[in-house]
Amino acid sequence: MKRIFLNILKIFLLLFVAGIIFIAWANYSIKKESETSVSYNIADVPETKTALLLGTGKTLNNGMPNAYFYNRIKAAADLYKSGKVKYIIVSGDNSTKDYNEPEDMQLALIQQGVPQDKIILDYAGFRTLDSVVRAKDIFGQTKLVIISQKFHNERAVFLAQQNGIDAFGYNAEDVNKYAGLKTNLREYLAKAKVYWDLIFGVQPKFGGNKIIIP
Repeated sequence: MKRIFLNILKIFLLLFVAGIIFIAWANYSIKKESETSVSYNIADVPETKTALLLGTGKTLNNGMPNAYFYNRIKAAADLYKSGKVKYIIVSGDNSTKDYNEPEDMQLALIQQGVPQDKIILDYAGFRTLDSVVRAKDIFGQTKLVIISQKFHNERAVFLAQQNGIDAFGYNAEDVNKYAGLKTNLREYLAKAKVYWDLIFGVQPKFGGNKIIIP
């Protein structure tokens, strides 16, 4: 009985170590593949018809303003005003009546001077994968500037490129490391899951009719 227990423990430890190695490799690989396609500098961003602004809530669970949200809004507004993009798809979660990331982002962008008719709402961006693939399949975009924080853009740009999209990431200002600790730790697992989704051909939760961007 003791030998069986020790064998099970060895297998568990081997799987645990293998998992850690895989997560580390996935994070290194995605960062390496995307490093030349993300930037904090607007001058580096190629002129592109459409930007994709990835959603997040405007407030934290404790009711305080979410710096990730407002930094992304500023980055998107700055990018539009620079003339680098003509339209912005705002893609986020609208899974409940009282939670609507796309409309929150739309209102915030309008307040920053972006015309409403230049903002396209995607209510089914429940995951980064959904937002990226729907930008191509629903909105017909094969070239995108993706707007989020650097750690998120690395994953989003990689996903986009793996799905046949010519993508570049414009990095919004990050938040301080202490405030973003939980988010950054979660990102390690998210980057590993990218490969799981690619291997098993995971698709967006919702499809829909195609929407033409003029």
